[in-house]
Amino acid sequence: MTESRSTTPELVLTARLNTSAADARRGVVRLHPEVLAALGLREWDAVSLIGSRRTAAVVAAAPDGSPQGTALLDDVTLSNTGLRENASVAVGPVTVYGARTVTVTGSSLATGSISDATLRQALLGKVLTVGDTVSLLPRDLGPGTSTTSATQALSRTFGVAWTTELLTVSAVDPSGGPVSVQPNSAVGWGNGTVTAVQAPAASVPAPKTAAPPVSVADLVGVSAQQSKLTEWLRLALDESELLATLGASPHLGVLITGPGGVGKATLARAVVGERACVVLDGPSIGALEASARVDRVTAAVDQLAGSGVLLITDVDALLPSDPEPASTFVLDVLRRAVDTPGLALIATTAHPEATDPRLRGQDLCDRELTLTLPDAAGRKGLLEHLLRKVPQGDVDLGEIASRTPGFVVADLAALTREAALRAAARASNDSAAASLTQDDLVGALQVIRPLSRSGSEELAIGSLTLEDVGDMVETKQALTEAVLWPLRHPDSFARLGIEPPRGVLLYGPPGCGKTFLVRALASSGQLSVHSVKGAELMDKWVGSSEKAVRELFQRARDSAPSLIFLDEVDALVPRRGQSSDSGVGDRVVAALLTELDGVEPLRDVVVLGATNRPDLIDPALLRPGRLERLVFVPPPDSDARVDILKASGKSVPLAEDVDLESLARDLEGYSAADCAALLREAALTAMRRSMDAADVTAADVAAARATVKPSLDPEQVAHLQAYGSA
Repeated sequence: MTESRSTTPELVLTARLNTSAADARRGVVRLHPEVLAALGLREWDAVSLIGSRRTAAVVAAAPDGSPQGTALLDDVTLSNTGLRENASVAVGPVTVYGARTVTVTGSSLATGSISDATLRQALLGKVLTVGDTVSLLPRDLGPGTSTTSATQALSRTFGVAWTTELLTVSAVDPSGGPVSVQPNSAVGWGNGTVTAVQAPAASVPAPKTAAPPVSVADLVGVSAQQSKLTEWLRLALDESELLATLGASPHLGVLITGPGGVGKATLARAVVGERACVVLDGPSIGALEASARVDRVTAAVDQLAGSGVLLITDVDALLPSDPEPASTFVLDVLRRAVDTPGLALIATTAHPEATDPRLRGQDLCDRELTLTLPDAAGRKGLLEHLLRKVPQGDVDLGEIASRTPGFVVADLAALTREAALRAAARASNDSAAASLTQDDLVGALQVIRPLSRSGSEELAIGSLTLEDVGDMVETKQALTEAVLWPLRHPDSFARLGIEPPRGVLLYGPPGCGKTFLVRALASSGQLSVHSVKGAELMDKWVGSSEKAVRELFQRARDSAPSLIFLDEVDALVPRRGQSSDSGVGDRVVAALLTELDGVEPLRDVVVLGATNRPDLIDPALLRPGRLERLVFVPPPDSDARVDILKASGKSVPLAEDVDLESLARDLEGYSAADCAALLREAALTAMRRSMDAADVTAADVAAARATVKPSLDPEQVAHLQAYGSA
């Protein structure tokens, strides 16, 4: 129990929005230290907040320099008071009891994906009142409230999307006042059923009986999979006599696979509908001791009493591909379950390759459904469904859908939540009617990163397009044909009966804009880009480098249409048999070649390599069907140098005596990087001349030329030009 002194009077303060990212959405109020002393409070005590509604939160000291008469509230807490910024709020101590139970409601995505244990950890230490909005961001501020495991679990499930998930507190026990979530509090979802918290080792908590989070009518883009699963369940559970008449067993085990966040569990629970369904969270049970795992699965099967559906989410965590002794016993329990008439097993996983292969045997999950990433039309349909009840201005969801390759429903839900927060902040500041605009959605795109791109480096794309790249007409045309045409006009390739190029090799002198071109290409084609430097995939441990290559290509498939950019590709695929790295390089070359033209095809994925030394690359990589298109990126000529200088000098105040066209003609042998460095050095020269310098003069540029020398080697340039024609 957290206690405060009820005899201390309340103080009326001015509510201000706390803009600190460390406090955002965490349920923390910050007060001046003297105000804390006046109220008889210590840090991490509870405090009541009375605006147009009463709520409560934990309190901490405000940063130095904060006015005494203000209360800094994060955005969620300010919303819970029902006040706008700069309104008056009554602040006082309050007695808070440890919660026995807390019930929350949230989006169908959260309800279907977050286990009760993870939910409790995320809310640990927070002070809650019925009707409050609360985020999943752990408090992680006061002593004894670290929730690292919860943070990791939420990140694995949602990526960055979990940080924008908002829940509503629907019930607490004891009722009548605020409560704080304790390690022994039972926290559950708002279907009226609260899962017991982890009991002593001698007992087994009851599994959760799940209600469908969405109806079948609300499913978007999965009609074929929904029809199949509906038919399988109907025949196995409702018409088992018909199957018996035809000599077939009503046995039903289904494995649903697909990228994380695509809606596997949501599909299963929607189709199961009103049938009895018990959900087991694979990661939560997989973390238990061996005997406890078996007991939990057995308890779930017993709870169904021979009728209904057992749903195991993220089954790879419960039954990993590396066999464990407990896995055998769990599989035995599942075999007995699916052999029971009237009982079906559904398991979901985003990593089928990491799942015990015995699960896919004929005696268990003999049927499989795969959910794929939604295409542009599917993403538009999902956005329309997510925003169907949201007041909107002039919104073009088709454009947003085209700019979100690789986004699954979880990502799109996070995108709409972030856009809603932006719209709410604007409406709060301007006292205008709340309405979602295109700018809100576009702005949210800068924040939300899709799950399929987690683990890979992102290129900073911005609004750059190929049209912004000066000169290099032939190079840009070659890249457009090899990369953009297959993604924009697949019907033309099919009509002419040809396969689009699988990959492209960009080669040219260093500093001439190869990465710049890739950045523009990605923005022009609205692709998801997976960038990696060749040396980053090299690992001395046997199998590690090959695994990294496989994972890179799998991420690209999951986020298609996508571009894999292999910078410094000569370090990744050197000529085989000529290295002294214990065969690591040879194995990586083999793995890369297998991914490029192996059994599993690359659809809507283009591989683009960049190098300064194409002669060092293994020749097998350059044959047709692999990196078959060789595109030379030439050093900039005089006209191109003018464009580069103008682009680099946009933010540099150049004096009238600086003639960029004349300067460009004199920069023979300068690469694009050299030209940018020249203007940067000229600006530094101006600063050395005077820290109050208002512009960069021709004299500053001339002085900079004495420092920044051309880096292009004429022999190297000639060698690279000859390589493509050899």
